[in-house]
Amino acid sequence: MNSKEHIAFIRFKSWPLANQIVEGVIRDQFPDHVIDLIDVTALIMRRPDIVLINTIATVLLYSTDILAGRKKFKLAFWRTPYIFQQIRRLIRKRLADGNYSFSFQMQSLFDGSAPGTPHFLYTDHTHLENLNYRHGKKDLYSQKWIRLEKEIYQHATLNFVRSSNVARSIVKDYNCPANKVILAYAGSNAKVSDVRTENRDDSRQHILFVGLDWKRKGGPDLVEAFKLVLHKHPNAHLTIVGAKPELQIPNCTVIGPLPADKLKQYYQWASVFCLPTYQEPFGIVFIEAMTARLPIVATRVGAIPELVQDGNNGRLVEPGDIQGLANALSELLDDPEMSHLFGERSYQLTRERYSWQAVARQFHQNILSALQ
Repeated sequence: MNSKEHIAFIRFKSWPLANQIVEGVIRDQFPDHVIDLIDVTALIMRRPDIVLINTIATVLLYSTDILAGRKKFKLAFWRTPYIFQQIRRLIRKRLADGNYSFSFQMQSLFDGSAPGTPHFLYTDHTHLENLNYRHGKKDLYSQKWIRLEKEIYQHATLNFVRSSNVARSIVKDYNCPANKVILAYAGSNAKVSDVRTENRDDSRQHILFVGLDWKRKGGPDLVEAFKLVLHKHPNAHLTIVGAKPELQIPNCTVIGPLPADKLKQYYQWASVFCLPTYQEPFGIVFIEAMTARLPIVATRVGAIPELVQDGNNGRLVEPGDIQGLANALSELLDDPEMSHLFGERSYQLTRERYSWQAVARQFHQNILSALQ
């Protein structure tokens, strides 16, 4: 029998990539422990009785929103009081079968805590943070579920968050003590730290978009803004990675979905990164672009104003401001020297704050302190 102490690493599923990266961070920071992976999706899907009952609960609770297209069934399924309680019961049963030094949970969709076991949470959002977006109130789920969500933060020994706006929300919206919230930030998922070379041409007029959710990420706005940019910069080029919209505009290349390890060349070719999103809990792609020493054009939503400091490492516009977006892009294309300066400042921010090494130090230091 293994004599090492154990850590329960609890995640919704293996994807997104950050779940795997953070698992590796915890392994590295606590090498004398064995990591036991607990996948919530797998726990539930092994129980067809729970799946059936929760399907009925989802329909009863959200059928109007689902039929109207305001909510997707597969997302609403995980936001019923019934599934919340079942997940908590199954996780606590699992933790009771082992002797864990602590548990560590990715994201705040469920309560992975168990009485008597120190529990740590790492998240990039709260549900009530949606109220700070346009039409955010329409995006909310059941008030009964939101009341249960409050217990996620209050039951945690410490809540690690990626941005200040989420830290404020946990304290303000969920009445969680401020000393239980730690701003840990996040790092880049794609390996782009060495993409800047001495031969990189800052005069290139190459705009890069990386995102899967075309409409939510502001893709249509970027296309309209790019049409305006072309009037002044006919040699400008737009590359779209992730999403795959059907477009008929000049100087535009649609790449579609790519694995993280294939992104490096597109960051290398780009001169400006642009993601005019309407809603963004955090936005790892911004960290990737900053790590790649790119100036950023983005919108004032969510955590972005903390990542992109207007006039320091990029430009910010209001969501939906197509002319403002075009002006910001043209300004950077007009001034390669300023673009280069903004890109270097972006990179410096990742060195100081937005790297997994920096996040690891926050985890290690604060978890050890809490356990003592």
